Order: sequence, then structure tokens, then C-alpha cells
Amino acid sequence: MGDSKDRGAKGKAPRAGQVKNKTPAEIQITAEQLLREAKERQLEVIAPPPKQKISDPAELADFQLRKRKEFEDGIRRNRNNMATWVKYAQWEESQKEIQRCRSIYERALDVEHRNIPLYLKYAEMEMRNRQVNHARNIWDRAVTIMPRANQFWYKYTYMEEMLGNIAGCRQVFERWMEWQPHEQAWLGYVNLEMRYKELDRARAVYERFVLVHPDVKNWIRYARFEEQNGFINGARQVFERAVEFYGEEHMYEELYVSFARFEERQKEFERARTIFKYAMDNVPKETAAELLKSYSVFEKKHGSRVGIEDVVLNKRKLQYQEELKADATNYDAWFDYLKILEEEGNQDAVREGYEKAVANVPPVEEKRYWRRYIYLWIKYAIFEELVAENADRTRQVYRACIGLIPHKKFTFAKVWLLCAQFEVRQKCLGDARKLLGMAIGKCPKDKIFRGYIELEIQLREFERCRVLYEKFLEFDPGNCSTWIKYADLEGILGDVGRARGIYNLAINQPRLDMPEMLWKSFIDFEIEQKAFDRVRQLYERLLERTSHVKVWVSYAQFEMSLADENAVQRARVVFRKALRALQINNSEKEERVILLEAWMDFETEHGDAESKADVQKEMPKRVKKRRQIQTDDGVEAGWEEYFDYIFPSDEVAQPNLKLLAMAKQWKLQKQAEPEPEPAPTSGEDTAPSTSVADDSDAQREREDTGNQSE
Repeated sequence: MGDSKDRGAKGKAPRAGQVKNKTPAEIQITAEQLLREAKERQLEVIAPPPKQKISDPAELADFQLRKRKEFEDGIRRNRNNMATWVKYAQWEESQKEIQRCRSIYERALDVEHRNIPLYLKYAEMEMRNRQVNHARNIWDRAVTIMPRANQFWYKYTYMEEMLGNIAGCRQVFERWMEWQPHEQAWLGYVNLEMRYKELDRARAVYERFVLVHPDVKNWIRYARFEEQNGFINGARQVFERAVEFYGEEHMYEELYVSFARFEERQKEFERARTIFKYAMDNVPKETAAELLKSYSVFEKKHGSRVGIEDVVLNKRKLQYQEELKADATNYDAWFDYLKILEEEGNQDAVREGYEKAVANVPPVEEKRYWRRYIYLWIKYAIFEELVAENADRTRQVYRACIGLIPHKKFTFAKVWLLCAQFEVRQKCLGDARKLLGMAIGKCPKDKIFRGYIELEIQLREFERCRVLYEKFLEFDPGNCSTWIKYADLEGILGDVGRARGIYNLAINQPRLDMPEMLWKSFIDFEIEQKAFDRVRQLYERLLERTSHVKVWVSYAQFEMSLADENAVQRARVVFRKALRALQINNSEKEERVILLEAWMDFETEHGDAESKADVQKEMPKRVKKRRQIQTDDGVEAGWEEYFDYIFPSDEVAQPNLKLLAMAKQWKLQKQAEPEPEPAPTSGEDTAPSTSVADDSDAQREREDTGNQSE
């Protein structure tokens, strides 16, 4: 009993203590940490499964029958679940029932005869139980049904070699090679022959191998095999056969580097130098980085000063070629590489380099990936125009670039404008106008409009400029700078009526990007025309839309700038109207302060003591206050101090607030006194007056509360 109590005590989880302090801890922990700690402390004790002891054959037979029934039921529920078949067979194997195990595997193969893991486990079971012929039969069946499953061939050949049946292993390899497997299978066959010193057989396997897999690395392996076994002439013949096999159409630097290094190891330095030079002349430069490096190392070891200089001259160029080989869209490397080619002065090489560079189109149609790429086309066109002096090719380059850009998604105004300017330089104004017109039709853009208009202004075609400005404003009617420039053009041409009409149309647009700049330009235009009444009308119209303090100050400054006898009085009237408007609109206190400061500066300069005193009466008091800070989640985060402004006009209501507070106190006293019995009345109902009084009291109470909070 004591043992059972001890076991029960051990099986129970420790009781958690009661939490007294429920405030959140400074350092919070996650659910993942809780689970990890619970696993480490093993708070959840899982009872181990009971062990079953079998004492007699009858009990064993009953256990086996029960387990077989469970497995058969599981197979009957889902015949395609191979895991159940494998567990069933492994259990029969653990019971030493090999025939039953074999029968289960055969039944499973009847269900799914192309299951690779099932064949592997079946054959491994036969090998574990030393049933070699059975295992060999299984491997034969497997490689016959699935000859491309390399695992079967590897296991089959390994089993035959472990059994010492080398002839049988070689026969299996020959069957495998008929299917022309991957390279590793051939190398495994070669290693088998080398383990048993069969060099001729290994050489024959290599001969077949390089024909089935004619890669450069396989030829190099073959030559290295000959060299390692002392057949120097054979290795040289393999290299020569490889060079002849690939010919001049396929020049691989790896092959020539290995061939030259082989000759260097044999002390044949002239042969190695000849191979290097032949490769440098025929291998493409963009794929010859390793070749150049090996050649430079060879010349430093065994060459002269002239040879070393020849190698170093091309090193920088090939470094860029290596970078471009790694990333063909590295346009910065293309710029540097093309600069080197231009310095060499070979125009054909430069042109070929530009063609290769512009062939690397960005894979994504997003403008940020195309910015550097477009400059390659621009530099190409500039090279053709200025260096090669070939106008036709320059025109072709520009046209090809324009045709390549996906104009429906984005465009580059710079390309259109450069192409048009090139046509102007070639005295083809019609082509330039057609090109820019096509640009506006395909992909209208602010920069294209401005460039086209600037071109027409330089050509003094002002009617075309008007048409372009109208098209521009149809495309983007909210662009204030366009309206201003259009009006400025008309002003320069002396057509004041058209300029004024343009400004009026502009300020009546429903949406503008910078309306303040437009209004300022319109006002400055009218001031320049000395139409002061129109300026006042404009200010009035603007103040109907906005009552910003800067507009009022500007209005007052305009009145003061007229310098006539009533200018000061008109400016003072504007300041008074501004102060009244800001008070009515409950504008920000800072705006009222700015207005009063501007007014005070004005009175200081142009007013007298009485006018300054009037403004001084309106100046606010600066008071320090405290307010509560709240985060975005609404949590209180302390208090902060700030400065507030109290205006004299706002303090006028203070006596009324005090009167209301005294009325409320009197009402409370009246409610505390006992009420007399009401006398019977007829015809008058006091309920409405009472409700009105209650409403007024509630309003006074709210006002008192707001006053106290202030």
C-alpha cells in the first residue's frame, strides 16, 4: 500500500500556488516559453504503457492472432497505405515468420508494383535473413520493372560485390550501362574495375563514358585517369581527341586550361604557351576569365616581361566581363566596360559592346528597373552621333529604344525629347513634331508637353504653343504651374485679356494641386497691370473660399503698398475685418496671435498711440496649462505642460458664468428647504416651465463644469 501511495504521489502534478499580486509583471513571457518550461520540468506526467509478458505458447498464439487480425483489418480499411503493409511485414519478421513476411510483401507488391521503398525493404529483409537467391530475384524484378531507379542498381551491385561475385557484379553493371545512366553510375563502374586492378576494362568503360556523356569534365577525368596511371602519351591523346571532338564551334576554357596545366606538369612549357595563346585567340572573351588568370600565373612563372604586360592589359576588361557574366543586368558594369572599349578606339568593338548591353532588357516591367538601362541606349545614340558621326544609325538607335519601352505602363520623356532634338539638329522639324505628337498621343506626360512647348517657343511658333497649352490643360487641368505659364506667355505677347481669361478659368477649376500659387500669380498679374480694384475683388473672392491669416495679412500689405492718403485707413479696416472673421470662424488661437502681431507691427510703423492701444487691448495673455496625454490606444500616459492664449474678448463671458454659478447655488438651497403644500390652481400647468428651468440648470451645470476644467 505504501508503494502504491508513493507511486500516486509521484504521478500527480505539483499544485500551483495561489497568485496574490495580479498586477502585470514588468517582463512578460510567451506561451511558447511556458510550454518549454513545462516540458523541461515535466509537469504533465504521462504514464508509460503497460508491459505485456507472454508465458506460454497458447498465449503467444492468441497474441499473434490478435495482432494479425489488427493488421488485416487495417489493410482491409485502406489497401493503398503502404506503411501498414511494411509494419505488418516487419512484425512477422520479428516473429521469425519469414514465409508469412514474404507473403505480405508479395501481396503489397500486387497492390502497388512500382513502389520503390517497398522493393528496398523487401530485398533488405531477404538479405538480413541470408536469403541471397531470393534477394537476387527481387533485385532482378525491380531493375526490370523500373530500370531508371538508380537505388536498385546501387544496392544490387553492392550486394554482389559483398558476396564476392565480381563477375556477377560486372554483369549487373553492364546491364545498367545499357540504359545510359547518369555520370555517377559510370564512375562507380570505373571504380569497381580499379579496385580489382583491371585498367584495360576501366579504360574501355571510360571510352564508352565520354561518348555517352560528352562533357568537358568527363574528358578531363579520362585524361587524369591516364596520367595517374603513368600513361602520359595516352593522356595527351585524350586531350587532343577532346579538342578535336569539340572543334572551333565549342571552345571551353576549362579544357584548354587543364590541357595547358598538364603540359606544364610535364615540363613542356612551349606546348603550354601555345595552348594558352590558341585558346586566348579563339575562346570568347566573356567566358575566358579563368583562362586569363591561369595564363597570367603561367607567364609570371615561366614567361618574359613582354608576355606579362600583354596579359595585364586585358585583365581589367575581363574583370568587367566576369561581372557581366555573373549578372548581365549590372548596368553600372556595362558603363565601365563600354568606356574602356571607347578608349581603345575600335568602333566596331564599341558598337558590338553596345548591342550586347542593350540586349539585356530588364526582366520586370517596372520603371525603377529601367532607369539605368535606358541610359545605355542614350549613350549608344550619342556615340553614333558624335563619335561615329552616323546620323542614320543614330536615328535607328532612338527608334529601337522607343519601340522597346512599354509605353502603356510607363515611358521616358527624356528619350522622346532627345530624339526630337536630334531631328531638329538634322533640320527635320516635321519629323521632330511628328515624334513629339506621337509621344503625346501614346503616353502624355508633363515633361513631354513642356519640352514640346519650349521647342515651339524657341522656334517662335506661338500659335502652336497655344494649341499645346490647351492640350496640356485638357490632359491635366489641375496643374497650376501650367496655367501660370500659359498666362505668362499671353502676358509676354501683350494679350492681357487672354491672360486674365486664363487665370479666371484656372481659379474656377474644381481641383488644383497648388491653388495658393495660382491665386498669388493672378494677384501679382493684376498688380502689375495696376488694376487695383480687380486685386481687391480677387482678395474678396479668395477670402470667400478661405479665411487663412496669411491671406488677410497679404491683403492688408497690398492696401498699404498703394501709398495714397487712405491706404493706412483701408489697411486698418482689413485688419479689423480679419480679426472679426477669425473670431466668428473659431479659428486657431495661433492664427489670431499672428494676425494681431502683424497688426501691431503695422500700427507701430504707421499708427498713433490710440490705434496701438486699441490693438494692445486685443492682445492675448500667455498662460501655462497642463493636459493629460493619451497614447493611440487610449491609455493615459501622464501629463504635459503647454502654453495657451486667453483673449480679452473671450473673458467677457466670465461674469455671466459667475452669475449662473450663484443661481445654481440658490436653487440647491431652495431644494434643501421643505416645500409648502401646493395650492389648488386652475388653468395653469407649471410642468413646461419646470422642464425649461431644468434644462437651463443642466446647461449652467455643464458650463460651470467646463469653466472648472479650464
